[in-house]
Order: sequence, then structure tokens, then C-alpha cells
Amino acid sequence: MCKGGYDVRALVRPSSSRANLAGLPAQIVEGDIRDPAAVYRAMMGIRFAFHIAADYRLWARYPEEIVQTNLEGTRTVMQAAQSAGVERIVYTSSVAALALGNDGEAADESAVLRERDAIGPYKRSKVLAQALVSRMIAEEGLPAVIVNPSTPIGPRDIRPTPTGRLVVEAASGRVPAFVDTGLNLVHVDDVAAGHVAALERGTIGERYILGGENVLLGDMLASIAEITGKPAPKMRIPRAAVYPIAIAAEALARLTSKEPFITLDGLRMSKQRMFFTAAKAERELGFRARPYREALRDAVTWFAEHGYLRR
Repeated sequence: MCKGGYDVRALVRPSSSRANLAGLPAQIVEGDIRDPAAVYRAMMGIRFAFHIAADYRLWARYPEEIVQTNLEGTRTVMQAAQSAGVERIVYTSSVAALALGNDGEAADESAVLRERDAIGPYKRSKVLAQALVSRMIAEEGLPAVIVNPSTPIGPRDIRPTPTGRLVVEAASGRVPAFVDTGLNLVHVDDVAAGHVAALERGTIGERYILGGENVLLGDMLASIAEITGKPAPKMRIPRAAVYPIAIAAEALARLTSKEPFITLDGLRMSKQRMFFTAAKAERELGFRARPYREALRDAVTWFAEHGYLRR
């Protein structure tokens, strides 16, 4: 039994790392979310389901793989949960499926992004998957609550994610400049607690942003520099000057199959400050997020202890 009093069963791909599950009293079931039979077997006897798996990449040699996993994988999981009689589902969407506010205004759950306005396959996949879950709730009685995490940071980012890579590069002193943009940063442990709160107190059919503080990218990088003792980048450069670098990085990635640090989709997203408010989750779920600097400190410490940082 895990913290909170729940017995946990985790569906894990055979090729996936189990490091973050090591030592936890969780039952491991091997399978792929795109395999209906495997997902159904994993759902049997389950009372509650969390669908948190996603292909979180801002670049892929074959972009439709991202859409296939995030959309069709979600369909498979939701259908299996319904067939298995699962009582309640928490679906992990993303703020990527929400429209941004004007002029850096913090957006809330009310503004859903249209597919035609989604930048890149990742955002498009999350828009489509969230719409699918919402339709199944309305038309088929799917007992699901939707959560929209913002930009989680913190320990145990094994892969790491695109955000984790930014922290690693900055903590290693390899981010000499930045563009004018902003993110909503939230500790990954607070996002996890928000999922449990959504299960226990969320309203079926509702969406809840699980976010923290709205932070300018320059301030985020300065905070990482303060934590590591390295000089903070001072140069803010025009976004247009970075496009040739992103084009070259993606061309190299096609040859090496290694995900580039700078991507065209990432640059396009950075045109707007990605600010959000978690007021609804705070009000209805009792959600609380710690200061973003604490999340950055925990992330940098974990990356340092696990050999991700290079001098």
C-alpha cells in the first residue's frame, strides 16, 4: 500500500525504465497504452485509474508517433477503463490544450485551444486527446476528471523532459542567452498531490489547472544560476536570430535521431508568455503549489546527484 492508503498497479512498457518505481509497493504490469488487450487486462479489478502517460517531445523524426500515442493511447485507456467498470478516472491533459491569455494575462480552464491554433504535434495531440475525453464524458458517461498541469519541474526527471533539459543545460552553464517569454512553473510533487486531490474532490467533467508561479524565462535562468553559483545569462536576443540555429539543430537531429535542444515549435510557442492560474484547483481541490525556486532547487540537486550536470 502506497502513501495515501491506496494499493497501486502501474502499467509500464517492457522497454521503460523502472527507476522511479524501485522500492515502491506497487504491482507492475507490462504493456503498451496502444494495446487494447494489455490495457484491459491491467484495468481488471481496478477501482480508480490515472492516465498520466504521454509522449512529451517537441520534436520527433516521425511527428505522427506523438499524435498516435497521445490520442489513440488515450482512447484505448478510456475505453478499457469504461469496459472494466472503473469507478473514477483522472486524465492528465496539459495546459498545452488551453488557449493563452492576451498580453501575458494568466489564462484559466475556460479557454480551450482549437486544433488549428495548436503549434506542433505535441500540442495538437493534447488538444485532440482532451477533446476526446470531454466527448466521452458528455456522450458516454465516462467518469473522468481532467487535470491540466503547467510546467512541472523537480526530481526524478529521468529522460529528461524538454523542461528538464532546459534546467540541465542552464545548471551546466550552457545557456548563454534567452528570448523574451515566460512559463508557469510548478513542483512535480505538487502536481502529483493535485492528481490525488482531483480523484478525491474533483467534479466529473471539470478541468483543473495544476500550476504554480508565472515566471519570466530570464528570471528562471537567473534562479538556476543562483542555485548553482554560475553566472546568470544576461543577453536577451531577438527570437528571429534563433530560428537559423533551430533549423540547423533539427537538420542535425534528423541525421542523429537525437532530440535537439532548440526546436522550431519551441520557438513558435515562446512568442507568447505561457502564464496560467490555478485558482480553480486551489478553490475546489485545496491544491497548493510551493515557490518555484524550491522546485528548481530540488531539480538541480537531483540532476547533480544523478550525473546529469557537466562542468
